[in-house]
Amino acid sequence: MDVLISGASIAGPALAYWLARHGYRPTIVEIAPRLRTGGQAVDFRGELHLGVLDKMGVLPALREVQTHGKAMRFVDEHGERQMEWPAEMAGGDLEVFRGDLARILCAASDSTDYLFGDRIAALDETPDGVDVTFASGRQRTFDLVIGADGVHSGVRRLAFGPDDQFVKHLGYYVATWPIPNEWDLTPDHLWHNTPGRMIGISGNHRDPAAADVLAMFAAPKLAYDRHDPEARKAILRSRFAGMGWLAPRLLAELDKVEDVYFDQVCRVDAPHWARGRIALVGDAACGATIGGQGTGTAVVCAYVLAGELAAAGGDHRVAFPRYVRRIAKFARGTQKGGETTGRFMAPKTDRGIRLRNYLNNQKWFLDFTFKVAGGRSTNLQLPDYAV
Repeated sequence: MDVLISGASIAGPALAYWLARHGYRPTIVEIAPRLRTGGQAVDFRGELHLGVLDKMGVLPALREVQTHGKAMRFVDEHGERQMEWPAEMAGGDLEVFRGDLARILCAASDSTDYLFGDRIAALDETPDGVDVTFASGRQRTFDLVIGADGVHSGVRRLAFGPDDQFVKHLGYYVATWPIPNEWDLTPDHLWHNTPGRMIGISGNHRDPAAADVLAMFAAPKLAYDRHDPEARKAILRSRFAGMGWLAPRLLAELDKVEDVYFDQVCRVDAPHWARGRIALVGDAACGATIGGQGTGTAVVCAYVLAGELAAAGGDHRVAFPRYVRRIAKFARGTQKGGETTGRFMAPKTDRGIRLRNYLNNQKWFLDFTFKVAGGRSTNLQLPDYAV
């Protein structure tokens, strides 16, 4: 069976790996001209996440490039420490850069046909397959099509409906961009708050001369062109105007940066993950921008989807409902972590900032927080699908 997967980030290559192991012929189409090598660090937590990576044989390679987590230190406008999360708590059991993870997963799925610099423009399902028209004009027919193309999934939009039906804005926006390391920073995060705003910096794990800015602010859903980098920069300059500490220097770097990652903090609430021969996996089905354990969940979802297809002998009418029944409750549980990320990183009031700092300086509260997060990441028993 020929399976087209949209998206070459995390869920896509992981799914392609398992499909090939089960005897399918996966093809991945990716809108970027080449594999994306950038991105912030992502983490895996608990035996469930690590167990799937181990089954894939990629765990040793990931351990070689792990970043070991970074402490998260909040400071006042004079740089004095107010609250800190230690590195072992912030980085999970295994933390790596998203680009490294994508590279290793793509290498593991080396039998997959990758189509870079293209995207799905139209889908037409027939009794025998899905006729796909690509933006480049090429046309092909596949037995199945899987959307693994992120929170703003193109496959989901074509097959299920527009983003507004599925993407819930959680009241915040987040942005990142590079900057020279003028302060001899370590890779630990150094963050500063005013009500409803957070801006911070951390040294680059690989390049001591480089650093990365992370910014977050509270706002209702904004109307802007997501594909216009200057529009994103203008919003950031406006929202962080007048902020002290290092904010003016960090914002000044926007003039020299070609592009900026900028998106809403959101959650994907897709009531249906499959329709006919088309299904969703990873963030396209159950994404949460930050704090929702989306990376680990994506890898687990890919394992289950491929396994259920194999167990059903390729019958999507049997496999897709089983996949959803097995994984949806678990995935929606992990998403809950994303609901509190904005309130933790950028409380909207001075009182909220003080309360956050006080509680997170208490060991009992940290222990409780990570016990809850650990429970979300392990609350699933996986079958051992025969390969």
